[in-house]
Amino acid sequence: MPLYDCMLLFKPVIRKEGLIDLVARIGKHVYSRNGVLTEVKSFGKVELGYGIKKLDGRHYQGQLMQITMMATPNMNKELHYLNKEDKLLRWLLVKHRDVKIGPSEMEDRQDEFNRVTSRSIYDESSTDDEDDILGLSR
Repeated sequence: MPLYDCMLLFKPVIRKEGLIDLVARIGKHVYSRNGVLTEVKSFGKVELGYGIKKLDGRHYQGQLMQITMMATPNMNKELHYLNKEDKLLRWLLVKHRDVKIGPSEMEDRQDEFNRVTSRSIYDESSTDDEDDILGLSR
């Protein structure tokens, strides 16, 4: 299953309970489709570059949240019910590209990290090829 980020921009007057309620409903929807929420972040109130006009007026601030999830590819179509949600100013679903998740990939990343950190940046035994790549030819 691909990894997605769902960005939610709430109206600034919405209480915390309302935010949690909508995020919980999205989580239940994803879970019912055999998906998983991996992370929920709140960025608090943010100033907007321009006002977003809704039926109750123009909003220059919003409460921004990010939900990271593993879900089915048709999740974008299934989340269109958020368009009718009056608590939201905007929402956006972004798919992560080339994300590999699994135990073997984690081991590969750890090996790569160990290889990079085992060398010192002040190590004089670097080859000329590495210097040429970095543009540090002597």
